[in-house]
Amino acid sequence: MRFIRQKYWSPYVAGILIGLLQIPVFFFDASLGSSGSLQSFACVASNLFSIDNIHSCFPNLKSWWQMGLIFGIIFGTWLSSHLSGHIRPSISLFWEKSIKHYNYKKRYLLAFIGGFLFLFGARLADGCTMGNGVSGIALLSVGSLVVIISMFASGILASLFYKN
Repeated sequence: MRFIRQKYWSPYVAGILIGLLQIPVFFFDASLGSSGSLQSFACVASNLFSIDNIHSCFPNLKSWWQMGLIFGIIFGTWLSSHLSGHIRPSISLFWEKSIKHYNYKKRYLLAFIGGFLFLFGARLADGCTMGNGVSGIALLSVGSLVVIISMFASGILASLFYKN
């Protein structure tokens, strides 16, 4: 169990474990995605603040699974960083080096706006990068292949505009 305390895990081992996680997930007719958790959270929040329960909604099992996955990812990264002793700063040092007149409040605002737009786009496309990349490709979905190829191509194109 020494590998748990390592600074970095092998991407091959992690990839195999994520791939094996697909097997029980498919038995529940779900997928390894995360964008459905936003829908569940909004549904539960709207039920809490609703005056009349006429328009109440109830999250399905797939959405609850995705909420559990998100909380598991957050807890797992925290646990991993503390077990390995490798705790990184909350914001990457890249931003301080690349942006003149760096401001934490501005960075947090930009991160929130970017995250909101990312989640909005994921819900609009009826799936997130994790769902399309991991579960969609495992199912040999043509749409998922197109999405992943487009994401890699746009990421490579965007990286050409950054300074080293």
